[in-house]
Amino acid sequence: MKKLLFILSLLITIAGFAQENNHPADTSWKHLYRAEATKINDLTDTKLDVRFDYDKSYLYGKAWLTLHPHFYPTDSLNLDAKGMDIKEVALYTNGKKTPLQYIYDNKNLRITLNKTYKKDENYTVFIDYVAKPDEWKEEGSAAITGAKGLYFINPRGEEKNKPTQIWTQGETEHNSVWMPTIDKPNQKTTEQITMTVPAKYVTLSNGLLISQKKNADGTRTDVWKMDLPHSPYLFFMGVGDYSIIKDSYKEKEVSYYVEKQYAPVARAIFGHTPEMIKFYSTILGIDYPWQKYSQIVGRDYVSGAMENTTATLHGEGAYQDARELKDENKWEDVIAHELFHQWFGDYVTTESWSNITVNESFADFSETLWNEYKYGQDKGDEKFYNDLQQYLNSGEDTVDLVRFYYRDKEDVFDGVSYPKGGCILNMLRHYVGKDAFFASLHKYLTDNKFGNGEAQQLRLAFEAVTGQDLNWFWNEWYYGAGHPILDISYLYDDVAHTAKVIVQQQQTGQIFKMPVNIDIYNGANKTRHQVWIQNPVDTFTFTYTTRPDLINFDGDKILLCEKADHKTADNFKAQWKYAPLYLDRREAIEYFAANNMIDDLKLGMNDKYFGIRNITLDFIKQNTAAIGKPDVIQTVEAIAMKDDNNTTKARAMSILAVKKDAQYKSIFEKSINDSSYSVAGAALKGISGIDSAEAYSLAKKLSTGSKGELDAAITGIIIKAGKPEDYNMIAQKYDDMPLSQQKIRLTPVFCSFLSKIDDVQKIKDGIDKVMAFRNSIPQQYQGYIDPTVKAGLDEIIATKGDVIKEYVASVFK
Repeated sequence: MKKLLFILSLLITIAGFAQENNHPADTSWKHLYRAEATKINDLTDTKLDVRFDYDKSYLYGKAWLTLHPHFYPTDSLNLDAKGMDIKEVALYTNGKKTPLQYIYDNKNLRITLNKTYKKDENYTVFIDYVAKPDEWKEEGSAAITGAKGLYFINPRGEEKNKPTQIWTQGETEHNSVWMPTIDKPNQKTTEQITMTVPAKYVTLSNGLLISQKKNADGTRTDVWKMDLPHSPYLFFMGVGDYSIIKDSYKEKEVSYYVEKQYAPVARAIFGHTPEMIKFYSTILGIDYPWQKYSQIVGRDYVSGAMENTTATLHGEGAYQDARELKDENKWEDVIAHELFHQWFGDYVTTESWSNITVNESFADFSETLWNEYKYGQDKGDEKFYNDLQQYLNSGEDTVDLVRFYYRDKEDVFDGVSYPKGGCILNMLRHYVGKDAFFASLHKYLTDNKFGNGEAQQLRLAFEAVTGQDLNWFWNEWYYGAGHPILDISYLYDDVAHTAKVIVQQQQTGQIFKMPVNIDIYNGANKTRHQVWIQNPVDTFTFTYTTRPDLINFDGDKILLCEKADHKTADNFKAQWKYAPLYLDRREAIEYFAANNMIDDLKLGMNDKYFGIRNITLDFIKQNTAAIGKPDVIQTVEAIAMKDDNNTTKARAMSILAVKKDAQYKSIFEKSINDSSYSVAGAALKGISGIDSAEAYSLAKKLSTGSKGELDAAITGIIIKAGKPEDYNMIAQKYDDMPLSQQKIRLTPVFCSFLSKIDDVQKIKDGIDKVMAFRNSIPQQYQGYIDPTVKAGLDEIIATKGDVIKEYVASVFK
């Protein structure tokens, strides 16, 4: 499961807030050990025959479940079956059905079998049922905002601009809303799904499509078969009017299911998939293990993406047009993440939600691996840095990576399981070495293939390969919480020719034991020393002939920590000049910016990596003195016109826009129709600072079909103008914008626009749209967005008086 990028960033703020404020009294879960689900019966095969009632949003299903006792003899079976009408339960033997007694409480189906079955003695149970997902009420989470398993999207075609689709979302235990099963991750079953759908639609499920049959009533029956075992939460059905774009990997189908208007760019969005499969197969030493790999995009999806075996579901954030892709493929990391799950999550699945790290931490880390391989070390290091900051800003430093105590299973999908876990794997790779790391992953996957795994099995695989006892690492990072907070200082004695590196661990709680590389630079000559920090204060002494230009603590820049590193300005200048890594250069640029060292800061604009150029330009934009220096602006001008990265070019143009200087108008006008939305958006903002009337005219002209930064610029300019005749366009743009950080930021701006118009009905309509956005956020997290919404509504009330005040009071409760 990959959260929406915005949801993952919201999560680090929301999750703790929500749990603290919505569940203050209930702490009983802190004493409830969340063990792996006890296995009484093992699922071995699941056959489903389903058809859909689009008017009622019902599924009419028949299920044939084959099972056997796990070890102990049993005469009963307990299935998860949520909110269903159960029509028939029978033993199915050689085509004959024998009724079985059962008790159903709307959540669990408890069946009394016809006899006591022994270990490895198979039996098949038949169930005729109706699933009613829209009538099932269960709380979702920040990561997965729905819990009804089966989703009918615009089923009656009432929403003009939205296609009719069906898709399923099983994680964590939601597929049991539409199929009776043992809905636990430690179950593994083969599968066959027969779907009868309107003939105009295509279908997708796990495994291979083995037959299609047209029916006389205008429907078609498709049969999908998965002959390799996987967990019930990974079962998937997708139905809709899709174009299917086909690639391949070693004669296995690789396909992309997209709405027809996105067919021309499907390969631009998903086309790296075959190369990703080859890369991951190579580094893991295990070729892609499944029959095919398909990816489908679903409307109104309740998360970011989901790694259903052979059939990944993406949210509509994956959709990008050709101009958006000129800047970057914002979904590429998600594509990599979900693909890696086909090994870590599907091939070997966590035994319990307590051990979700063996699914999600690996998928998160796979994004770093892909970026390193495809785009170079700097890009991979930047991904690691962003993950590290995401975790450090999450406030989740009291939560273990493997946690056997949690309020709800949905809570484990957080900044610890994802970015922190990925950073831990990055450290482990550096500690044991790349070859040993991937050999250990190969052993873990091979030993547990088509089965389940947990963190201890992962440790044993690493120990078997490396020959080392790694309990110390697992105890610190997997079964412990928090991270080191380091204060690093340096003492030089030119008489004794010694340098001391003093490292203090300032965090509360455990003291961490970690290997650290310390690099000593004399000019470009580097000497590396490996040391261990393991005490509240550790002092390391090194001798020198000539005082070093730089002592670089954590020379690989892989520690999961916060640090205050007391280098001098000259040290950071040497770090910029000699130390090669992305984080070496970033730390230097951040120091130069913080200390107003403009002549050093400007060097970052010429860095080889666009990411360093971008952060340098961001710092320069915030520094009035820097913008005033002719040599700085000269470089900015050159970047704005010639840089080969569109996001960098746009940043430079935004600095020129700050100057509001008419001499740059020609640059902006040349760029207003740039193929990059980022560049065009920056150019439009530049024009708005020079000639607001022209900018407004251009904004109206360019508004149709605009996206990304250009759309944000257009919306901002039109809202600022505050013309009542623009209400319909602005309201539609706001309404159509998906749930995102951008929409959060736009909400008070939209409210400001409403405060400038006089049509009371339009104001109320706009308020309704704001409330619809607010109410689209799960109720347990609305407290996070409410201050932003309230501030916007208060501005409208302040200008429009009691009529609007009363209306707001009636809708905002």
